[in-house]
Amino acid sequence: MARAPLLQLSDISLTFGGDPVFAGLDLVIQPGDRVALVGRNGSGKSTLMKVMAGLVEPDAGARVLSPGTDVGYMEQDPDLSGFATLGDFAASGLPPGEEYRVAMAAEGLKFDPAATVAAASGGERRRAALARLLAHAPTLMLLDEPTNHLDIEAIGWLEAQLAETRSAFVLISHDRAFLRALTRATLWIDRGAVRRQDRGFAGFEEWRDKTWADEDTARHKLDRKIKAEARWAVEGISARRKRNQGRVRALHGLREERAGLIRRQGAAAMALEAGAQSGKRVIEALGISKSFGDRVILRDFTLRIHRGERVALVGPNGAGKTTLLKMLIGQMDPDSGEVRLGANLQMAVFDQNRSALDPEMTLWDSLTGDPDMRVSGKADQVLVRGQPRHVVGYLKDFLFDEAQARAPVRSLSGGERARLLLARIMARESNLLVLDEPTNDLDVETLDLLQELLSDYAGTVLLVSHDRDFLDRVASTTIAMEGDGRATVYAGGWSDYQAQRGVVEAAEKDDKPKTTPPKEKQQAKSDRQGLSFTEKHRLEALPSEIARLEAEIAKLEGLMSDPELFTREPVKFAKASEALITRQSALAKAEEEWLTLAEKAED
Repeated sequence: MARAPLLQLSDISLTFGGDPVFAGLDLVIQPGDRVALVGRNGSGKSTLMKVMAGLVEPDAGARVLSPGTDVGYMEQDPDLSGFATLGDFAASGLPPGEEYRVAMAAEGLKFDPAATVAAASGGERRRAALARLLAHAPTLMLLDEPTNHLDIEAIGWLEAQLAETRSAFVLISHDRAFLRALTRATLWIDRGAVRRQDRGFAGFEEWRDKTWADEDTARHKLDRKIKAEARWAVEGISARRKRNQGRVRALHGLREERAGLIRRQGAAAMALEAGAQSGKRVIEALGISKSFGDRVILRDFTLRIHRGERVALVGPNGAGKTTLLKMLIGQMDPDSGEVRLGANLQMAVFDQNRSALDPEMTLWDSLTGDPDMRVSGKADQVLVRGQPRHVVGYLKDFLFDEAQARAPVRSLSGGERARLLLARIMARESNLLVLDEPTNDLDVETLDLLQELLSDYAGTVLLVSHDRDFLDRVASTTIAMEGDGRATVYAGGWSDYQAQRGVVEAAEKDDKPKTTPPKEKQQAKSDRQGLSFTEKHRLEALPSEIARLEAEIAKLEGLMSDPELFTREPVKFAKASEALITRQSALAKAEEEWLTLAEKAED
């Protein structure tokens, strides 16, 4: 017998001032659903989630909850007014004796429940809101960007919690690895319509591209039909005026149908242009150390970064990634040791706090007021990689419309602020790009474009990110901040770092003195069969990881098939060769791991 849906939206319409956000929208959330909610920045994802939560009333349509269904919503800017501490807020409404749920979530999400609301940062407030939702465990959880402000360890903890939950949930997230690991269905908002596919996010891009290709084919056929009918009308209508008025009306109908098609938004026209070539050695850190009071951030760290490298810094929040980044680019002095910057550096910096943007300034003034972009005597133009551009035209390259040009920065969404900051740094020539959390709030299409731009960028990149997928796609070297002042350099991206760290830990374990366990423990060990939770989760995640590696290998092989690449771009050829070897090694290890776990699961 079919179960009743938890939530049903029927014929929902909603307009905010201008064009409708939604018109005639229908969707259903079933018990046990694990849904990715995706769409371009500004497409209405957060608005739809608020309609689902009952926080925004649509202009028309119905929202129906199944009896007994409770809905929990984790928003991006939670209101904690009226609560003294983060723990008070997170535990509000819990039955007596179940406050321990908040303590467990706080440990996994890394915040202090005793911290006062007044002194809490935006990230701490968001983590408290997420802990509140997890502690209450409603029938349906609605999570809007839950991984923002979480480090990779906390993201892994949250991923495990959601993998175990019995609640249905809908996720908005920019973290593709997170979505691939957790979701079984996808809701896609595109031009005011919502499509559903009962496949997880791993199948989204293939589905999206096929949908768009089918649209383009249908539009092309319609255009050809209109052209043929219009030619008939011009050449023969006078001779058949009375007999063919129906055909004329049909032509008008075709033209109205064509005009009614909503053209999809194109990709941002972002571009990166490297300036004059830097020296071969870009940054050299020699035995640097840094402490704040009794807290050791870095101890005796040495690193050389050469031209063209993509260096990622990873580690828990508070481990010192941004501190190390600032020391490497000369914005902060080490306590001991020395940092040498190479010759002829042109640096562009993307700040995770978006501090380069004044929230009270307009988008127009944010660009024209930048000294590096100012065109003398031209208040309506900006300098973009040495060439004057009209400010509105340049904003349109980053998917802003003309009406937004005079709007204040504070009116922008997180993704729009990220695009505006990218517009500023991409306007100047550079050969050293410093990106501190650039992926937060960006949609899938913009992330893909940014990744491609970084891959083709002729300069050097320093990157801080918690986005595992993005790290795998971009980084050629990973610096892991491992606590107690330790920073270790690994070749490759996130997956490569994980594989190499596993080998190191296994070697260290083998070096330890071996003791023979008591007979009882040996027997208990032999009695345990099947997979642990972590192994089960890994077995489920490996097929998508293997597919990703295969796709990356195919892309690299396609790139290297160009017979002139070595002669034309020797640095790019060398990096592609190195990346191919790394990916092939990672693929072999992943396939071997899958076989081992699959055999163990059958025991």
